[in-house]
Amino acid sequence: MAGHNKWSKVKHRKAVVDKRRSKVWSKVSRAIIVAARHGGPDPSFNLSLRYAIDEARYANMPRDVIDRAVKKGAGGEDTSQYEVVRYEGYAPGGVAVIVDALTDNRTRTAGDVRNAFSGVSGNLGTSGCVSYLFSQRGRIVIAREGVDGAKLFELAVEAGADDVIEPAGDEEPWTVLTEVPKFQVVKDALEGAKLTIEEAALAMIPADRVRVPAESAEAVAELIDELDELDDVQKVWTNAEFPDEPG
Repeated sequence: MAGHNKWSKVKHRKAVVDKRRSKVWSKVSRAIIVAARHGGPDPSFNLSLRYAIDEARYANMPRDVIDRAVKKGAGGEDTSQYEVVRYEGYAPGGVAVIVDALTDNRTRTAGDVRNAFSGVSGNLGTSGCVSYLFSQRGRIVIAREGVDGAKLFELAVEAGADDVIEPAGDEEPWTVLTEVPKFQVVKDALEGAKLTIEEAALAMIPADRVRVPAESAEAVAELIDELDELDDVQKVWTNAEFPDEPG
């Protein structure tokens, strides 16, 4: 039975990973479709599309799936009228949360987001209530293995990066932050150096982090997970800093 139990756990983990990957691909595909519809199919002249395609590549989306999403958007095959919507609010413990969505039904999405906040005794606020605590910057996440920190710092700064954040733990990656106009240049330089980029996108970076009280950690994590699971939600940003031992 021990072997059977181990296989069950492996299958469960694989199912979770597959589900998460499917969710990410679905969201990135929607972003590609919208970008191609509004700015055309050529990423050389459509920056939003270039960013969306890059995000798809880092999520290991097959090239043919990416191409189909571009054609679907540029060719008008998808008639859904998606629009960009941002929601802002507070999670338990005073944690600020920004939710970016692409939706074809504001009423549905607003209700889902509101329910997620209220389910953990959080508060969905008005536009601008927490966004002033963040700034938009380029964020490039680099796999830790085989990286020389000094060389990475030199390369990133020479390319125009603002900051290089060292991994906090043994399994944590490196993070490079840039101003928005420098994002593509820095990313290209890091890719040219054959570094393994795990993520690269424009992100809402908090000016300061809020240490989550231990008694609120589980509720904050639950809110982030629930928001991230919503089909219409593209990104969830917070200024949360979790304790080492939640709960």
